[in-house]
Amino acid sequence: MELRKMQPASSGWSANNEYLQVVSKQFFGKVVYAYIKNVKQIPSIFSFEHLTMKRIFLTGILYITIIQLFAQNGTIRGRVFNEKNNEPLPFTNIIIFGTTIGSTSDLDGNFIFTGIKPGFVKLAASSVGFESYVSEEFQVTNAKTVFIDIPLRETSIQLEQVIVKASPFRKTEESPVSMRTLGISEIEKNPGANRDISKVIQALPGVASTVSFRNDLIVRGGGPSENRFYLDGIEIPNLNHFATQGASGGPVGIVNVDFIREVDFYSGAFPANRGNTLSSVLEMRQIDGNKEKIVFKGSVGASDLSLALNGPLSEKTTFLFSARRSYLQFLFDVIGLPFLPTYNDFQFKVKTRFDLKNELTLVGIGAIDQFRLNTGIRNPTEDQQYILNFLPVNEQWNYAIGAVYKHFRTNSFDTWVFSRNMLNNEAYKYENNDETKPKTLDYVSQEMENKFRYENSGRLGDYKLIAGGGGEYARYTTTTFQEVFIPLPYDTIRQINYSSEIDLFRYHLFGQLSRNFNNDRLVLSLGLRTDGNSFSENMSNPLNQLSPRFSAAYAVRPKFFINFNTGRYFQQPAYTTLGYRNTDGILENKSNNLKYIATNHLVGGVEYRRRDDAKMTIEGFYKSYSNYPVSVNDSISLANKGGDFGVAGNEEVTSTGKGRAYGMEVYVRDRIMDKITLILSYTFVRSEFMDAAEKFIPSSWDNRHLLNLLLSREFKRNWNLGARWRFVGGSPYTPWDKERSALTSAWDVRQQGYLDFSRFNTLRTGNFHQLDVRLDKQYFFNKWSLNLYVDIQNLYNFKQEGPPNLLTQTDENGINLIDPANPGKYLLKEVGNPSGTVLPTIGIIVEF
Repeated sequence: MELRKMQPASSGWSANNEYLQVVSKQFFGKVVYAYIKNVKQIPSIFSFEHLTMKRIFLTGILYITIIQLFAQNGTIRGRVFNEKNNEPLPFTNIIIFGTTIGSTSDLDGNFIFTGIKPGFVKLAASSVGFESYVSEEFQVTNAKTVFIDIPLRETSIQLEQVIVKASPFRKTEESPVSMRTLGISEIEKNPGANRDISKVIQALPGVASTVSFRNDLIVRGGGPSENRFYLDGIEIPNLNHFATQGASGGPVGIVNVDFIREVDFYSGAFPANRGNTLSSVLEMRQIDGNKEKIVFKGSVGASDLSLALNGPLSEKTTFLFSARRSYLQFLFDVIGLPFLPTYNDFQFKVKTRFDLKNELTLVGIGAIDQFRLNTGIRNPTEDQQYILNFLPVNEQWNYAIGAVYKHFRTNSFDTWVFSRNMLNNEAYKYENNDETKPKTLDYVSQEMENKFRYENSGRLGDYKLIAGGGGEYARYTTTTFQEVFIPLPYDTIRQINYSSEIDLFRYHLFGQLSRNFNNDRLVLSLGLRTDGNSFSENMSNPLNQLSPRFSAAYAVRPKFFINFNTGRYFQQPAYTTLGYRNTDGILENKSNNLKYIATNHLVGGVEYRRRDDAKMTIEGFYKSYSNYPVSVNDSISLANKGGDFGVAGNEEVTSTGKGRAYGMEVYVRDRIMDKITLILSYTFVRSEFMDAAEKFIPSSWDNRHLLNLLLSREFKRNWNLGARWRFVGGSPYTPWDKERSALTSAWDVRQQGYLDFSRFNTLRTGNFHQLDVRLDKQYFFNKWSLNLYVDIQNLYNFKQEGPPNLLTQTDENGINLIDPANPGKYLLKEVGNPSGTVLPTIGIIVEF
């Protein structure tokens, strides 16, 4: 095996820590921000009052700088193999991508690099008879040896001379368009994202963000419930802490990115083996545990404590494990916030390679979210009391656990996936927060799924075939009690009180055939999928959910491509909708002939690669929706809901909703003067759904213009500076129904105003824009590393004007004032709702 010393490469770094104001906004948005914006001073974490302390600090920095000069010896080990049968590939050329220095694999496909300067790198590999390949990005440190597997795909094009030249921009036969791949450095160092995958994805074309304290994914005008998430092939329905049941959003992600190797994000052109989605698929793949030693990684931030470790369990088995716990309840109590949340999460992976043909991976992830109201505040302000009056206590726990078994054959491999996931969601509210009084809200719900999926993926010449199927047993239970106000002609308080249990059996079948033509210049792919369940006769018929899809990609020139996809996709309505019962115990929505939601996608675009590490894409898209659930209570499509905390979909609906979303995207990735990385994305999108009069009106996600600009540069001695500017067009919103809200009986039961759905989404918020800046510095020592960063969100302190809040007028004792002209009404007032402040973050991570 040939081995050469590699050229040094600079690197960036980051950590997972958030400043108090960031965490506050993330958790309950306007509720928190309306209160925390009045905090004038927050003590500095690093304040030095004495000259002696300054000397100690400067001496420590000097010591660290000197020590790191003698610790530049990272190591990479890896293996190159045939992706279809896992056989090793000897004599493969491997280089550090972007350089001409490399080595060659041995007879077992193994290779090693030593003496590498720590930093983020990629490897490029090429071998006769195989397509060239660029690996995902990974970080080299002195604390551990990095292990990387490189799968190569056979090709019918035979080259007389191997030239290691590959592109880091991947696309598959099934999804030549609408797919983006994120490397770990983009997640780690993204300004303003705080190492949260959902926030990083919000910078991609076609993806809008809601308010800054939410992780909702709004993809090409679709709602936050239209997405699916996978971790090493295991579906994880809940991606966030304090998640919105029936949707996908929440304030803080539960995935620890210390273990993430690579992320593929599909905003369309979904492969046939991924179903039950309308807008996006997020595929996250984790690293394997270190094969040589136990590696520890710990962090302390403004919001949580984190510990991660990975290493060998035996010669053939490795593991990953992490746990995090927040201490927000202590910080929030000190500054007098009216609620005290605590979140915990865990994540693990155990992988065993029995031999070259068989391997087993166990994956698990979960969260425990606790919450209580801070009713002990003395002399609460108007904002504090308003929050305490309406905010319920909401607690959750959830987990997903699964096993993935792979068996490699001569020309294909089998994948068997077994998994189980569960969500427990509870919410309650006492009248006046007095536990001696009756509850006005008492909600308990569980969702449980046991899943099985089989896939066979193989290649034969120019053909690639993926086929398989699966089954699932699901159980949903709920006990719901809530007092609600019924308007005219009743003008009365009504109690919703029911229990519901449903058991579902689900199935799916899929197949996709792809072929390359004309020396790989033309690639065509045709897929077919069907889903069904036992909820009703309509949903159990596989012909009603028949889901074809077709993709094509053509290389007009070596650097210029035309890409196309069309498909019809289906998604099962939320369990909260399936399990809703009326007061007589009848499954109301089953009686209403609830159907799978359907959407048709049409996507086309061009791609130009100016050089190997630079590209530009332009894509146009059109999505049409049908069978979307529409609320019987307010005639609003559920496509507009799910972007707030609590529960979405637990109401009577009909499958009569129609909608459309269309627009275009521009994506540019390049380097300026070979020093500054530039990533630019712009999206024009319209999102509209029909109202009761069957006229298209703007949906809640009709932002129209989305723009993200990211600039970053690496400097000597492991410094990195990045900046991201983003613009989101104003969101539609619905004005208050002041007449109804002012009724004492209506206000008392909810302690909040009511929206005027006859004027649904007739107003818009102001446009949002923000500049985030991040400075990274990383120190590498002989056997450990230290990561430090400073991240400043909203550097120029922009304030967006959101929908106004509606409050009751109160006297000096906080008692609601009665309207003198109408004793049955309160006096109300609208209060402006600006949001936005400078949010600094300081982060520290230690690895050894």
